[in-house]
Amino acid sequence: MPDSASPDTAAVLNQRSLWVTALWHAGVAYLISRLCVMVGAAIVAAELRADDNKIRERLVWGFVGKVDPQTRPGVLPRSAGSMILDVLTSWDGAWYMRIVRYGYPSFVPPNITYDEPQARVAFFPTYPHLVRYVDWILPGGDTFAALVLNLLLGAAFIVLVGLLTRSWFGDLVAQRVMVLCAIFPGSFVLSFAYSEALLLTLSATCLLLLDRERWLWAGITAMLATATRPNGVALIAACLVAAVMAGRAKKSWRPWIAPLLSPLGFLGYQLWINHHADEIGVWFRVQGEAWKEGASFGFTAIRRTLEAFTQPLSSPTDLVTAASFVCMLLFAWIMWKRHRLPLPAMAYTAVILILMLLPATVTARPRFLFTAFPLFISLAVWLSDSKRREWWPYIVGMFLAGLTALTALYGVYGAIP
Repeated sequence: MPDSASPDTAAVLNQRSLWVTALWHAGVAYLISRLCVMVGAAIVAAELRADDNKIRERLVWGFVGKVDPQTRPGVLPRSAGSMILDVLTSWDGAWYMRIVRYGYPSFVPPNITYDEPQARVAFFPTYPHLVRYVDWILPGGDTFAALVLNLLLGAAFIVLVGLLTRSWFGDLVAQRVMVLCAIFPGSFVLSFAYSEALLLTLSATCLLLLDRERWLWAGITAMLATATRPNGVALIAACLVAAVMAGRAKKSWRPWIAPLLSPLGFLGYQLWINHHADEIGVWFRVQGEAWKEGASFGFTAIRRTLEAFTQPLSSPTDLVTAASFVCMLLFAWIMWKRHRLPLPAMAYTAVILILMLLPATVTARPRFLFTAFPLFISLAVWLSDSKRREWWPYIVGMFLAGLTALTALYGVYGAIP
């Protein structure tokens, strides 16, 4: 028996060691990032609790005289824990939790507004249905199920984007991209009751399956993604590009399974909700009437970005838009000019960004930019260059600070998500 391992065995062991180290760094980054989200939510809870205390003091001392606060029902402040949960289930989370609890309405009134509960038709079904299944398994209620589910989905996404990057650029770049995705400010959605965690996991899985030419499973995964969020249709483009490339190289029909299956999730939800609400095109009507969705083709993002520079203290929403828009331009430049990715990933990213800039209402946002996660792969490659390695700690610190601040900003409804 030889005293030492063969060179091939040593190389395999070294690769495994590098990957384990990368996962360890990613795990620590993910844990720290979730703590930052909790800190941001706790800041909001502290502010809300202070407001509740002020209201209680006015009720007890200002209007009813000197009465023991413990004997007055309805004026005690809520617990900090319940307030943190309110933050983590705010905005879109509130709509998804309505679907979890009440399902979809069978009738949508004309001229519907944002304030009416039937507006939940605008939200796709895969995530709330998955929350229901998890709620059946886990004790603690549907809110706990939604948050635990997203915590696990977020961890799965981080590993999947690492595996995808590892197959293209190796372990060291994979480590960096996992850390970047864990701490990017838009990653707050991995801790909120939002559907992005599921979409990101499905999208990374689909791109990985396309890269490994598992056409059937890639198509099924894309089909689930297009039933999760409207921008899941970006995977249709990824599947189509991959099918064209593989079809030309191998002269086979099998790659076309993926693009044929991918739109069925979106189309299936449209057909089902049309039948359920007894109205053709009800989803599109709700988008237009309740959510005022129109097309600005990027002009809204440009206008708000300019307003953020000319009037920086007038609107937190404009500041968030400007930061997202500038980061998008920088990341897209790095991907296009410096470190291009395989064409399916670039097609997915392009459609995500187009859909982000297209609306006239909610436009460039950190959570939408986060959904275009292949941008962070190119960014990680760019930052791995020896000339820019010293930038790493500053970027990490900036991202973590932004994650905490953005969570607090959304929690106090200081910006439109």
